[in-house]
Amino acid sequence: MRKQKPMSFDELLKDLQGQKTIQEDPNHISLGKLFNEAFISRHSNSASFDELLEKGNFQAKTWEDIDNILEELLDRHIARETDFANWKAMLDTATREYNEKS
Repeated sequence: MRKQKPMSFDELLKDLQGQKTIQEDPNHISLGKLFNEAFISRHSNSASFDELLEKGNFQAKTWEDIDNILEELLDRHIARETDFANWKAMLDTATREYNEKS
């Protein structure tokens, strides 16, 4: 059994204060990294993920924000503004492409 690397004092303090961010967790990719400008411009007429969302009157900076958007509305917007049929297709493609580069 391997020992886990001990947390630094700063990491422990952040953890205790609930200040750890999703970006620090390697199991969660930030929206900006997953839907980078190259990906968005290749699959839509938008320059960024924020711009794409703004066109649909959506505001989302975190995965939690995305989860709070009604899926049907997001699917319609993605189908209209990108070359994907729905949100899941876009998410799956972005995840696959990100993992291929990593």
